[in-house]
Amino acid sequence: MAEHHPLTTPSPNADTKIDPHAGAHTEHPSGGHGGAFPPFESHTFLSQLIWLALAFGLLYYLMAKVALPRIESILHDRSNRLAADLDEAQRMKSEADAAGEAYEKSLREAQAKAQAIAQETRNALSAESDAKRKALEAELNQKLAASEATIRSRTAEAMGNVRTIAGETASAIVERLTGTAPDTASLDRALDRASLAH
Repeated sequence: MAEHHPLTTPSPNADTKIDPHAGAHTEHPSGGHGGAFPPFESHTFLSQLIWLALAFGLLYYLMAKVALPRIESILHDRSNRLAADLDEAQRMKSEADAAGEAYEKSLREAQAKAQAIAQETRNALSAESDAKRKALEAELNQKLAASEATIRSRTAEAMGNVRTIAGETASAIVERLTGTAPDTASLDRALDRASLAH
């Protein structure tokens, strides 16, 4: 097997070019400045355009058939969820408004009932007070009438006693002065005239 001398045998990765002027082999590494930038080389334009069209078509197909439908589905689901949430919020708001109106209505009814009960209580107390007052007035009137009747009877009795005492006194005085007792008819007429004069 032949030995590879590092100065005479080129490496497998090295490009060898013959320099007509030097007449010897010179090594140029593959990363050198030997050629133009590949996209700018005119003989590869057609293949580059074909690969560009294929890549663009594949990308368009993937976007149209895979990515965009998924995005559209996600957006549609999100829109449906938002619409459902908005409908639910509107329904809950309507229920809250209805509950508030029912509460206000029940509160007004309770206030009206309370006022009616208070008015009925005031009327009942007023009627009871009037009944008690009338009963007391009637009782007082009866007692007053009885007292007046008693006073009139006592007064009449006292006046009768006064008339009798006055008649007896007058008869005694006349009898003492004249020596004879006056007749009863004359004495009664004199007493009647005296009571009429007073």
